[in-house]
Amino acid sequence: MKKTLLIVVVILVIIIALPVINMIRWAFQTKKPLDIILVDKTVPTIEREKHKLFSWILMNERFVKKDGRRSYSFENDYYGFVPKRPLREKQWERKDYRLNDLIKIAEQSDVVYFADTYGVFFNDWWIGINKSRKSRKLYGGLNNNDFLLLKEMKEKNKLIIMEYNSFDYPTAQFESIRAQEKLGIVFSEWTGKYFSSLDSTSKDFPVWMTGMYRKQYQKPWKFSKPGIVILNEKEIIVLQEGSELKKPMPDIVTDTVWCNKFGVAGKVAFDKWFDIIDPLENNVISQFVIETTAAGDSLLAENEIDSRFPAVIQDPVSQRTYYFSGDFATGNLPYWSSMFKGVDKLKGILYSDKPEDPRRFFWLYYRPLINGILTDYINSSKK
Repeated sequence: MKKTLLIVVVILVIIIALPVINMIRWAFQTKKPLDIILVDKTVPTIEREKHKLFSWILMNERFVKKDGRRSYSFENDYYGFVPKRPLREKQWERKDYRLNDLIKIAEQSDVVYFADTYGVFFNDWWIGINKSRKSRKLYGGLNNNDFLLLKEMKEKNKLIIMEYNSFDYPTAQFESIRAQEKLGIVFSEWTGKYFSSLDSTSKDFPVWMTGMYRKQYQKPWKFSKPGIVILNEKEIIVLQEGSELKKPMPDIVTDTVWCNKFGVAGKVAFDKWFDIIDPLENNVISQFVIETTAAGDSLLAENEIDSRFPAVIQDPVSQRTYYFSGDFATGNLPYWSSMFKGVDKLKGILYSDKPEDPRRFFWLYYRPLINGILTDYINSSKK
């Protein structure tokens, strides 16, 4: 009996001690000073899900501000839409950089990350409003100041990371084209997303898509299985498992040379929004791959879409400008978990071995990719 009790006590001590030890290990990690401008205009809740994963990585990997070596706050350290408390009053403010400050900001900063420029719309902000159709914009879209900051950072050979939906609605066409030219890419105007169920009655399904489909094909929406929807402003394509898709969820596939450089997995499933671009002369680090049937191949070919297209590209000259063709930074990990070293070792709890588990994307791809890009910039700046 005493032996059993001793074993139980030892196990409890280990369970309690491990988190404390890992927090201490995290606290004593070497800090990595880096001044980062984070832009997120899509913040309809206090969770700030559109940039939270990026901020989590900054905290966990100990990237800190150069001034005072302070950690970054996911709640305060960003430009964009800022919800104000108390939330029930639905008050908000915009935190923007002024035109007069852009040159100074670019000189003092190392990195700019455009996590999400889509913005916040009336239906997103007001609870209880019908979300079945698009609504009036409150704030959002890539604007002239954003482009000028992008231009200044690039001319100063600073690190630039831009994400999905920087070129599409509600960004004005003029700003979109200027940004594409600066990054050396062409946006096809097609965007898409995987849905675990194409049933229009499913929770959070964008019902307005069914209206687009009926208008284009003159027939009702009868899809119910998992699949992918690809659309532009006027057209919509539906790929359903079994008929057009062999495998419903897209994969991000990376060649060995880039896996070795950034420490990312060679293949991970991806279940969020993506856009389709032509990389032109840019280095393609990773690609989206959609596993289509013959019917799916035909449907894509009719619309001049390939089943493989860039997921991450890199400027081939300076290698300091990146575009992520997916909604990579979106997620809602508990922020306190970023203050533990080795938290990613909790395999089986955080993610599984199953290839179709979309949680693998953050732990095996996005996290090492961001850490690798930022660390590579720090190391190259020292030379």
